Amino acid sequence: MDDVLIIIVYNIVKPNYMRVALLGIVHESNTFVIDPTTLKKIEESRLFFDHDIILNYRNSFHELGGMIEVLEMNEIEIVPILYAEATPGGKVTKDAFHFLLHEAMTRVKQQLPFDGILVVPHGAAVCEACDDMDGYWLSQLRAIIGPQIPIIGTLDPHANVSQLMIQSTDALVAYKTNPHIDQRTVGMEAATIMVDFLLGNIKPIQSFSSLPLVIGIEQQYSEKDPYKYLLQLSAEICKMEGILSASIILGFPYADVYEMGASLIVISDGDKEIGQLAIGIFEDYIFSNKNLFIGVKHDISSIIPKMSSIEKPILLLDMGDNVGGGAPGNSIFLLDKLDEAGIHNIFICIFDPDCVNSLMGVEIGSSVEIIFGINPETFYLSTRRVTLLWKGNGKFDELKPRHGGQIHFDMGNIAIVKTVNQDIVMLTSLRIAPYSLEQLLAFNIDPTSFHVIIAKGVNAPIAAYAEICNNIFQVNTPGVTQADMTKFIYKKRRKPLFPFEND
Repeated sequence: MDDVLIIIVYNIVKPNYMRVALLGIVHESNTFVIDPTTLKKIEESRLFFDHDIILNYRNSFHELGGMIEVLEMNEIEIVPILYAEATPGGKVTKDAFHFLLHEAMTRVKQQLPFDGILVVPHGAAVCEACDDMDGYWLSQLRAIIGPQIPIIGTLDPHANVSQLMIQSTDALVAYKTNPHIDQRTVGMEAATIMVDFLLGNIKPIQSFSSLPLVIGIEQQYSEKDPYKYLLQLSAEICKMEGILSASIILGFPYADVYEMGASLIVISDGDKEIGQLAIGIFEDYIFSNKNLFIGVKHDISSIIPKMSSIEKPILLLDMGDNVGGGAPGNSIFLLDKLDEAGIHNIFICIFDPDCVNSLMGVEIGSSVEIIFGINPETFYLSTRRVTLLWKGNGKFDELKPRHGGQIHFDMGNIAIVKTVNQDIVMLTSLRIAPYSLEQLLAFNIDPTSFHVIIAKGVNAPIAAYAEICNNIFQVNTPGVTQADMTKFIYKKRRKPLFPFEND
């Protein structure tokens, strides 16, 4: 009788004694960018250890916030290990990856044992020494903890998923929305799968399909077809008995790696067959409608004639200089084109630390001539006479769910100038993507006062700017994130791969 009582008490209190680790290494690597992502760039962005992860992410819109909420709600001990993230850019250097890998795995070994590990890879990280950086660090984690401890995590849908990532994990769940404003929700989904698995309520089985297809970057907006329909299809599949999760991976075309392209991940409960059936439903639709995923490219020359008669402000998305895809964020291509067309009262943000540094000694209100940015079509540097309006620290916070799920942003030192054409140029010394209106509002810039706002992105800025811009154009511009992926020279991608090959 006493033995039975002990077993009953153990089952009641067991969740309080469970330990689940949190570990994330996140980077979206553009292999066509020459400038590598160094450890310094990671430190300038986000690098947290131990309890600092909880402090920075508990109340965020990031997946870590969702994971923390579910684990705390279930009274599971959280063991935060490491979280590293850098603004998308060139390949991660060998030294930077070695540092992160050593720190992560050493800390994991020191904190053993765990009942499970929740992981946050991006899925499109490339290292100088390893094309499949995410697969490698996940496999190293698996080697340390063994085959029995569950590894469950999230993916950015702009992942190039490898077999090694799948083999090294028990379940991976991708964000649904693009812009990614559902990261906290998806973090909760991954953590719930972990808790149910640990309690013996489910047995997740991961099914995976690497599609011979790349989805055009401008076709990846979740509020419009064809991606919108894929999400509706995913929701229907998740209603099938035995399906725990269904993820559409859009892929990241700016990485010349073998895995580049779209893929599918379905998590089923103990039934591999139902997972494969769900994969087949996805595949049938995608293969039958592959031409929907190419997209139509719109040059600025086709947009300018429309601009005089439509509501302002107009949002122009500079696809070729998409900071969220790894571009440098310094292109003046659209600014030059609009100036040539006589269109003024423009806002643009340019990454140019040298120019910012040169303005730090200038008095507010002074008129000076500066050189900033570059035109990637002509390699022309912009020389303009400007008035310095403001200079100082470029930190700001975003308190609404926006792409990326972050709250705290740091542009380093910044300078805000006005050109003779009444254009406002924000110059930054740290590169960040335009995910928040607070980037303007925090510095007393009224975004509704402009004729045109140029944002260096494709879909991500829409979450912030759609509330003030009724007219939004994705502009086909030159650069390392240009919309037409067929213009890049790939050496490692799979073949055949649509739209490169039509078969």
